[in-house]
Amino acid sequence: MSGSQVRRKFIDYFASKDHTVIRSSSLVPSADPTLLFVNAGMVPFKDVFTGAEKRPYKRATSSQKCLRVSGKHNDLEMVGRTARHHTFFEMLGNFSFGDYFKERAIEYAWEFMTQVVNLPEEKLYATVYTDDDEAATIWEKNIGLPPARVQRFGDKDNFWSMGETGPCGPCSEIHIDRGERYKCGNPDCGIDCECDRFIELWNLVFMQYDRDAKGKKTQLPNPSIDTGMGLERLVAVMQGKETNFETDLILPVIRHMERLTDSEYLKDPATDVSFRVIGDHARAATFLIADGVHPSNEGRGYVLRRVLRRALRHGRMLGVEEPFAHRLTDTVIEIMKDAYPELKDYANVIRGVTLAEEESFSVTLAYGMNLLAETIDSAKAKGASSISGEDAFKLYDTYGFPMDLATEIVEDAGMTIDMAGFNEQMTAQKEKARKSWKGAGSDTISPVYAEAAKDVPDTVFTGYESPVSQTKVLAIIKNDEIVKSATEGDEVEILLEKTPFYAESGGQVSDRGVLSNESFRAVVSHVSKHKGNHWFHKAKIEIGSVETGDHVVAKIDEDRRQDIRRNHSATHLLHAALRQALGGHVKQAGSLVEDGRLRFDYTHFTAPGKSEITRIERITNEKIMENLKVVTEEKDIEEATKDGAMALFGEKYGDRVRVVTMGDFSVELCGGTHANSSGDIGLFKIISEGGVAAGVRRIEAVTGRGALDF
Repeated sequence: MSGSQVRRKFIDYFASKDHTVIRSSSLVPSADPTLLFVNAGMVPFKDVFTGAEKRPYKRATSSQKCLRVSGKHNDLEMVGRTARHHTFFEMLGNFSFGDYFKERAIEYAWEFMTQVVNLPEEKLYATVYTDDDEAATIWEKNIGLPPARVQRFGDKDNFWSMGETGPCGPCSEIHIDRGERYKCGNPDCGIDCECDRFIELWNLVFMQYDRDAKGKKTQLPNPSIDTGMGLERLVAVMQGKETNFETDLILPVIRHMERLTDSEYLKDPATDVSFRVIGDHARAATFLIADGVHPSNEGRGYVLRRVLRRALRHGRMLGVEEPFAHRLTDTVIEIMKDAYPELKDYANVIRGVTLAEEESFSVTLAYGMNLLAETIDSAKAKGASSISGEDAFKLYDTYGFPMDLATEIVEDAGMTIDMAGFNEQMTAQKEKARKSWKGAGSDTISPVYAEAAKDVPDTVFTGYESPVSQTKVLAIIKNDEIVKSATEGDEVEILLEKTPFYAESGGQVSDRGVLSNESFRAVVSHVSKHKGNHWFHKAKIEIGSVETGDHVVAKIDEDRRQDIRRNHSATHLLHAALRQALGGHVKQAGSLVEDGRLRFDYTHFTAPGKSEITRIERITNEKIMENLKVVTEEKDIEEATKDGAMALFGEKYGDRVRVVTMGDFSVELCGGTHANSSGDIGLFKIISEGGVAAGVRRIEAVTGRGALDF
């Protein structure tokens, strides 16, 4: 059974059990400043488990893209050295949000394992938490597992928590015995042994407690289920492979690499590590770039850069000096395109970004070699026998020079590297990065917003239809606390029942305007939507006072909205014009839509010439003069993408999406506000164009009144 078939069988099985099938979220978490990347299947449902978000279903299933390269879940350095560690992998999962619990979760898991993918019952074992008699009884009585094959373990192995506080609970794991040939020399070899005989396949988490800051656990009113099973690991077992890397999900990438080298996989343990690293990292890079991440020197881009350069270093260890990784991305896409069709759309971008980074690394390597030679000569001149940890770290961190290569060169020169000093520098840098990352790209969300929105209906957005709403105040936040009222001079955030104010999202800034009634007036300067469901209006009270429950009129600044609408519609026309002028490989890589200007980031690998810029501007203005009708409609995500609507880098889409169409020239998924017709934009003028990252360029432009002023 192929890896694709296993994935499909899992999804189909749970769909038949009334689970809503959820498309994999992006590897880039949506509005979660605590994570660099999605690292588990439950991450997209985190707010559902905590109660901060409500969804129209109680059961869900998914195959979620995951990446483990940072924090507690950092498998980067282990990749290639073991049979099952990966940076990128897929996690199969089924979830219950206050619906079924332990009994059905265990029964579903057993039925899938033994009747759908037909694993031998006599080879399967279960583990449960030390005092979870309920789960143990289900395994022994309902399923019929002998007590000897139901084993109990403590907190380390069989208790799961989302964090120091919050939802948590015992878990039950399903393991398979691969047989005597995989047994290690330990006479006590068993489920808890680290050898390859017993492999954990599936973890069933029973979220039944809420843990407070003092460690006290209280029963949750609606216990939930969160399960996770690595697709690659299950496929390796089903295909009878020694490691995950020999499955049809990864091996074709390794075979492609074999054709570029004089080495063969599984002939030499030393080169096997390099083949595995390359196979894994090619997958990680492909999916990261497809999700809008580009190589850079910070944050997510730095992780991608490290992953790619580590693969390139291992390529050199296999004797490949010229760029090769961009070729492997084609094989990754071929393997995964059916499950992730967006990969085909971004194939040229993925290949181009990868090649650009490979070429950049070649320059870095040449420069680093010269710098290292100078460092060695300087140290020798001083009579030193080692390179300082500080100098070594500068090579590694600032110039991206691989440490294993540096060590080899230094040893050839009869010297060593002060690794203790290097590790000190590395630890300090990680701490610095952790502090700078925390909240990067998204403000750390205060718990006060979840408290204010608790048991409150989702905000109704009326701003597509009208600039004014008669509405009701549902909550007021002042100085990070919920208050019942606020008076003149107070700066507050107000949650409304319904609102015409657009909340900042999708690259579009929020509306501004006024809240008022007969005895009250407040000026709204910004609107944000926390957890995506509730709009909070940042406002300063100019006249009177307001209380929770008051009825007010919410009115946006219409002139400013019109300027924003012009700029947003212009970005859609610009996107289509870029693709027409430069090629279909062009994709949006980011945007900012304000009232005074627009900024549009796009994937392209060379600077467009003056004539090309002129052509792009001309195409956009011609479409404005055609006065194309701008049509918006809601569709299912599958229907919209099938109809040709472009989904954009890094955006999170629900099951229902808003499609914005401009004649037969542009069709995109977009929740922003737009002109009624392209003619409303008036005039479009590009004011600057330049590069911002490897394979990413930026256009800034003005429209309407801004273009006239310019």
